Amino acid sequence: MKNKTKKIALMALVSSVVSPLIASAQWNAGLANAQQSGLPWDNISSIIGNIMFWLLSLVGVIAVIGFAISGIMYLTSAGDDTRMGTAKKAMMYSIIGVIVALSGLVVIWAANNMLGGLSNF
Repeated sequence: MKNKTKKIALMALVSSVVSPLIASAQWNAGLANAQQSGLPWDNISSIIGNIMFWLLSLVGVIAVIGFAISGIMYLTSAGDDTRMGTAKKAMMYSIIGVIVALSGLVVIWAANNMLGGLSNF
């Protein structure tokens, strides 16, 4: 029984000493450490703009890959009308995806310039 009590007391002592040290080491990060960590430290509108730019770029890349795959489907259809029709529909949808991604990108850039007070004219 004494051995168990000593172990519990030792663990309580270690955790009461080590826990505040770990917490205080992480508490005062400062701006320089935030910049070095790779985490976003800009204002929220810049972070949201970067996320939207990344998502629209991803949609555009997926649409271009879909267009390439539908082109391969069209080439390998070997005259089968149903496969050709499927490939043509896939091409149309991927072109629509590229148009939507590019128009979304233009809208985000325009809104960012208008709300940010920037002018490139």
